[in-house]
Parts: sequence; C-alpha cells; structure tokens
Amino acid sequence: MTEQTRMNFKELEVWFVTGAQLLYGGDAVVKVDAHSNEMVKGLNESGKLPVKVVYKGTVNSGVEIADVFRAATNEEKCIGVITWMHTFSPAKMWIHGLKDYKKPLLHLHTQFNKQIPWSEIDMDFMNLNQSAHGDREFGYILSRMRKNRKVVAGHWSDSNVQDRIAVWMRVAAAWADAQDMRIIRFGDQMNNVAVTDGDKVEAELRLGYHVDYFPIGDLVAYQDKVSETDIDDMVATYEKEYAIADSCKKGNANHNQVREAAREEIALRRFLKEKNAKAFTTNFDALHGLNQLPGLACQRLMAEGYGFGAEGDWKTAALCRTFWVMSQGLPGGCSFLEDYTYHFDGEKSAILQAHMLEVCPLIAGEKPRLDVFPLGIGGKADPARLIFTAHEGSGVAATIVDMGNRFRMIVNDVKVIKQPAPMPKLPVASALWIPQPTLEIGASAWILAGGTHHTAFSYALTSEYMEDYSDMADIELICINKNTTIGEFKKELRYNDLYYMLNRALQAYS
Repeated sequence: MTEQTRMNFKELEVWFVTGAQLLYGGDAVVKVDAHSNEMVKGLNESGKLPVKVVYKGTVNSGVEIADVFRAATNEEKCIGVITWMHTFSPAKMWIHGLKDYKKPLLHLHTQFNKQIPWSEIDMDFMNLNQSAHGDREFGYILSRMRKNRKVVAGHWSDSNVQDRIAVWMRVAAAWADAQDMRIIRFGDQMNNVAVTDGDKVEAELRLGYHVDYFPIGDLVAYQDKVSETDIDDMVATYEKEYAIADSCKKGNANHNQVREAAREEIALRRFLKEKNAKAFTTNFDALHGLNQLPGLACQRLMAEGYGFGAEGDWKTAALCRTFWVMSQGLPGGCSFLEDYTYHFDGEKSAILQAHMLEVCPLIAGEKPRLDVFPLGIGGKADPARLIFTAHEGSGVAATIVDMGNRFRMIVNDVKVIKQPAPMPKLPVASALWIPQPTLEIGASAWILAGGTHHTAFSYALTSEYMEDYSDMADIELICINKNTTIGEFKKELRYNDLYYMLNRALQAYS
C-alpha cells in the first residue's frame, strides 16, 4: 500500500463535546465533566470504534461553543464532532458555533446512567441528568438550521449504539478523504455515453472530487523509464501472490505479456503517486503507446486503495475509493463492477457482474489465477489479467448519477451467490448476484432511478453507510432493498423530484 492510498484511522480524531449550563452550579458541572470523561474512556476502550474519541470538555456558553467548533473546523485531524446534552443546554447558545461548522456531526442521544435509580432519584438527580430534555432542545436548533447530522439514540455502552457510531466514523473518514480527492482520467469519456459523465464543477463543490485529464502519452513516458530489474521484482510478486498459468511462466509463450503488464503497473503506480491522485479512469479507445489494456494494473491498484472507473467513469472511480476507505479492516472486500448479462432462473434470477478485466481481487473467493487471453476490443496485444469468482455473501452496490439539478446516490442491497457452472470461454473475474428483493424488481427500480451500468460494490458496507454519506454530502439517496415495491418506488422518485424542484426554486428566489 502506498502513502497516497493509505488512510490510517489511527491518525484521525472525532471530538466529543458535552452541552450543559451554569444554572445548576459548579458542582453539577464537575459531575458532568467526570461523567463525560468516563463515557469517552469507555467508548475508546470498547474496541468497536475505528477512530479515537477526544473529549473537548463541557460547554456552558455561546462563546465556549463557538470556540470549540471553530477549533474543530480548523483541526485537520478532526473529521467530525459528537455532541451530547448532559443537562438542559439552551440551544440559542449553539447557533453561532454551528452556523459555520461544515464537518460531519453526530448527535448522541444518551445519558450517563443506564437505569433510573428508583429508590434514590430526587430533584438533584433530575436536574443533572436531563438528556431526554436537553437533547430535544438541541435537536430543535439543528432542525431549524437545516443541519444534516446523524442521531444515535440508546445507552452509550450498548453494542448496537457503538456499532452505529463506528459506521458514522468510517463514513466521516471517507468524507474527509474525498475533500481532496484527485481523479486522473486517461482519455475522455467513452464516445456518447451519458450516464457515466456529469458536472465536474458541481462535483467538486458538492463532493470534493477534483477531476483532471491527462493524455495517455504522459503515462507512456513513465512506462519508458521502467527498468528490467523493476519488472523482475514485480513478476516475482505475481508469482508469490497468484496461481500463474503455465503459458505465463518464464520461457513460455505469454511470459512477455506478463512482463509488459508489470511494466504498465509500475508506471501507473508511479504516475498516480507523483500526481497525488486517489482514483483514476482508463478508456480502451485511448491506449496509444501501451502494449495492452492495463487490466492487471487496475486490479492490483484497486486492492491497494486506488479508486477505479472504466471508460472515463470518474464518479464510480471516486466512489470505489470511498468504499475502500470506509471498509478498511472489515472483511469481504470491495470492487468496481459492471452489469453484464442476466441469468433468468425463477427466484434465483441473477445478474453476472464482471468487466473486460478490471475487477478487484479483494472480493475473490479463491486464489486468483494470472493468465493472458485475447480481449477483442481496443486493438492491442493480449492482456494479462487475474481470473476468479467472487465469494458468496451479502453486500451493497451503489452509484452516483448527475440528475441535472442534484446528484443522486442509488443503492441496492445484493446477494452474491455461487455461479452454477464455470465459464471456460470467458476468462475474466466475475460475481453473480441477486439484486434485492428480486432481479425483476431490483433491476426495474435501478433503471427507473437512472442508475448506471457501473457500480461500486462492497461486502462490508450497508445502506446505513450510504445514508450517512448522503447526509454529509447533502445529496439525494435512493435505496432498493427487500422491502421495495415498484409502485411505492415510483412515488418516492416523484416526491423527490418535486422536493428538489421546489428547493431549487426557493434558493433562486432567496
């Protein structure tokens, strides 16, 4: 993994801010502070949270609140703030602090004690432990200010509460990562394709993506500087990590094509590192000066954390990177994938997911096999590629599309199943999945929503991650799952269109 792709959660922080006031005296503030410290210590020691929680004290005035949020905004390590109202905290105090705060916000609706001490509860206890009261006041001002946030309700020590905080932390880390995401496009959009293109200016304003075009000749210049020793070392890595086909071994017919693939991989990695890019796209119409489509390079770079999109699809490339960041340390893997063809088989009707070459080995169900075969497109020499089938399991497929007046994220829960038979004449990496609730409903809903044929896929993530991400980005979210019906789905699309049309009109008027 290169320095450019590494997103070390240990280097990040989430700040914890407790709301209170001085009405109840200094002793109450001391107790609030002690409780908050104990809660933060418990959260950090739970082993469930990927990012360290840093307690930033109890705030009792508008000045203190503004100071802590200003500091959070300016601290690069801070990727978000968790707020909790231990006592009643008058929400007008929070207005100035929240007004200019742009990072993710989680409102933890909890209390220090888990149960009511029935035999001991008195007015002092009631005055001190007012989260059920104070958090509603705080929630009102956030709603009044139209502030997107995640609300997690429950006792802070409960496993399910900590799990939901962990989801938000992973998404906040990915959101921070996206704010300086440079995406390199080698070649342009595939001719006349609409759904994978979009407004790059709005994408940078809304999502943080910065998209740059580079001619393939710039990559070729890097390729020409790769030494034979570098190639030897890369081929040795292939031999350690993959099952090498006999024809690809040294001295056999396809060995030179493996070496050329290694040359392209080394050049591409160096190029991306020097340009400080986190994602990239290729196009099989723009390969002048390359020996082959760099499929093997794309597969391996995805596994290291670089986002990838085929045929110039920069939005999916960015989303693949975001999926990788979110899912670090979680099992299952993630990848770029494309809808290829249907397998109609009643309740087991499924979609074959694949691509010409570029599927990430993180989702492989067996040790990938490295082999060389003709491609039949692009007009270049036979390319090397990793061949495998994805392991079984549940996951999510997602895409972001440009609807003209907003970005829409479409998410489909899917179930990856075992392929019923091998595909000896289609030597590619693949996955076979059933979109939920069924192929017929899932595919119909996806098409009605305007979804792409490319997706970012993950076994580890769920729609909750996508909901949190859409809130942080302030973009539309459409989910397709086991409860989806086409009639209700159409209504949701119409309601959303009306909402965004009216919202745009109000913004123009104001």
